[in-house]
Amino acid sequence: MLGDVVGRPGREAVSRYLPGMIDDYEPDFILANGENLAGGLGITNETALPLFESGVDVITLGNHVWAQRQSENFIATEPRVIRPANLPPEVPGRGAGVFNTRSGRLVGVINLLGRIFMTPVDDPFRAADEVVSRLKSETPIIVVDFHAEATSEKAALAWDLDGRVSAVLGTHTHVQTSDDRLLPRGTAFITDVGMVGPYDSILGLKPDVVISNFRLQMKPKVEIASGSVVVCGVLVDVDDESGMAVSISRLRIIE
Repeated sequence: MLGDVVGRPGREAVSRYLPGMIDDYEPDFILANGENLAGGLGITNETALPLFESGVDVITLGNHVWAQRQSENFIATEPRVIRPANLPPEVPGRGAGVFNTRSGRLVGVINLLGRIFMTPVDDPFRAADEVVSRLKSETPIIVVDFHAEATSEKAALAWDLDGRVSAVLGTHTHVQTSDDRLLPRGTAFITDVGMVGPYDSILGLKPDVVISNFRLQMKPKVEIASGSVVVCGVLVDVDDESGMAVSISRLRIIE
């Protein structure tokens, strides 16, 4: 899985580096978080296409899911894009799905939003219970992208799902954490996968713009930084029969 892909620099970095990573690691299935694809906020058909063309199988989203007005129809009709499952059930799109891997196995993917320091949404723990139970009837291999702010909330969900899903992979903070591990019952976990985007930046944005946002407390501006990029991700090895993880390791490339 690749972490939050930020704007044009992130999309171009995926196009440059993912094909080589596929050659090196031979992954059977590739996820990427794409909630920042379109200028740092949201996703569109045009901004998702480079990821799919580079080898990404499924794109997960997050709290900026509706930032681009034209994205609603795309999210509703593109099965390879998964929005958070704990949004109201009437909204477009799907919160989970089961997909074929390159070798013909089935992988379940769930996207969830956290509630701590985030816009209020339905309970991710209850949503996880319902969706995991449903996907288990199709495959033992289930990966959860938990798009959340608080480390404690991410860890709590991972421990709650330990032994029920293959991996709980945190996104949203854009900073790769060093706590990748296997939990006691076999679920792989990391608090945050990191981001794919400008390296000399604050979460992918121009530092002077972000500093100004903090100082002035006006309407925040979003301007993507430029220059060298960082590519963050994780590689998870899963036992086909049990669906439990065998290993998890961090991937990080700085251009």
